[in-house]
Amino acid sequence: MIGGERGLANLPLIAFCLLLAAFLIAPLASLGVQAFTAPAGQDALANFAKYFQTPGLMRSLVNTAWLAVVVAVLVLPMAFVVAFTLERTLVPLKGSLAVIASAPLLIPSLLPALALVYLFGRQGLLRPFLGGGDIYGAQGVVIADVIATFPHALVILRTALSAADGRLYEQAEILGASPWRTFWRVTLPGARHGLVSAAVVVFALVIADVGAPKVVGGDFDVIALDIYKQVLGQQNFQMGSVAALLLLLPSALAMVVERVAAHRQAALISSRSTAYRPRPSARRDAVFGGLSAIIAFCILAVFAVCQFAALVKLWPYDLTPSLAQYDLDRVDGGGWSALTDSVWLALAAASLGTALAFIGAYIAERTPARGWLRQAYAALALLPAATPGLALGLAYVLCFNDPANPLHGLYGGFGILVAITVVHLFTVAHLTSTSALRALDSEFESAGEVLGRGRWSVFLPVITAMSTPTLIEIFVYLFVSAMTTVSAVVFVYPPAFKLASVAVLNMDDAGDIAPAAAMGMLIVYVNVVVRGLGVLLRTAAVRRERLAYARA
Repeated sequence: MIGGERGLANLPLIAFCLLLAAFLIAPLASLGVQAFTAPAGQDALANFAKYFQTPGLMRSLVNTAWLAVVVAVLVLPMAFVVAFTLERTLVPLKGSLAVIASAPLLIPSLLPALALVYLFGRQGLLRPFLGGGDIYGAQGVVIADVIATFPHALVILRTALSAADGRLYEQAEILGASPWRTFWRVTLPGARHGLVSAAVVVFALVIADVGAPKVVGGDFDVIALDIYKQVLGQQNFQMGSVAALLLLLPSALAMVVERVAAHRQAALISSRSTAYRPRPSARRDAVFGGLSAIIAFCILAVFAVCQFAALVKLWPYDLTPSLAQYDLDRVDGGGWSALTDSVWLALAAASLGTALAFIGAYIAERTPARGWLRQAYAALALLPAATPGLALGLAYVLCFNDPANPLHGLYGGFGILVAITVVHLFTVAHLTSTSALRALDSEFESAGEVLGRGRWSVFLPVITAMSTPTLIEIFVYLFVSAMTTVSAVVFVYPPAFKLASVAVLNMDDAGDIAPAAAMGMLIVYVNVVVRGLGVLLRTAAVRRERLAYARA
């Protein structure tokens, strides 16, 4: 009987593992099969040999590696400066700086590239400062990707720098260590895992980005653009699959490096730790505050330029204020319906993704399932983070477009968009849910069992209620990411269902740059409203929780 009960306890987690297997492992397997399927009489590696023997495709591989390294090298110091300013200085207006620095999270990755076109393109406002050159090529892609990936690294480094033991700095001061020596000996080692994690995230985002290379890349090709061209341009799914696997390997390797660094990272905060409080330092605040202000100005310039271009008749010839660019129904890309379709997709993906991530994490963390089963689920939940969006999108085409697939009915409809969006963004939602659940005492379930009502009786009234702020954060993250993502959905969206982020790409293809900027800003407006509502709801939830504790 006991063995039967244990078996039943495993069933919910088995169901979640099978769900992830059906919507993640099976598509990736289809991608591998397609890549290793060669013409009759040739071996399984024929497609790979053809890829590496094609000069243009091989150049894309080198360009991608170079681009990812250069962007990471540029982003990490910038993000560290701003994170240090926010967490370790007494610079005024840090709240405003934090909002501005994280603002690129609300925009599609194409918008920084469009801003560069308006500033330094062939008709750019600041092109004379380039000495006869232009922004198209490697330099443009680097700058656009730096802006797009900067806030992701900032979030990680802020978390790393916020965890500090004040005793270490007090001891360094007693021993007479200079501020510079303390920085190298105490601050940097403490943030080592954060730096590695930020580098991995930036690396993964850059190699998977198709927006910046598409808009300002010129003749600078990358693997993501190769996949886009091979699949949509030439309908060559075998070469596209080879490129997707090549894109998948470095992302997976980067995630392994991050996991190794995480296991080697010692705990920074113990029960004996004291809170670190920065001392007044005019020189430190002036240096870090000034550098952060320059970075914030560059980010604001992206929004300002795109907004200005969307509010004039014809850049740069007729700068008369006008809303003509917001007449989106007159250009290709889906018009206003693309925005409303994206909102519906974001709402559906955020709702379903929040529920699945939280329930799955609860089952894995708080129910008596087998240890090996929990590890399997954790591995499956982390795999989407190592899967670039373009690779996942192509995998979904190959898997769900097959009539033999029992889930073939999802293809070509709204369901496939919701599925791929949830899977693509699942890792962050899962990790956030897991962190929130581990912070709650397991005695809640024990109390439910003692009362004879079972552990699930406390799930909604207690566990979910206490985790409401976290659930709101997950919902907002999924909504905003669903509104801005391009790579994961560009291959699978049906003709009858347009998406705003893809519309920006299509309008740029058609030469309608100003309407593309207008659509990009509309995405920003929607995300700002949703994030603002999320802050209000989360604040109200935290306040209710504190009142409940006070009454208890």
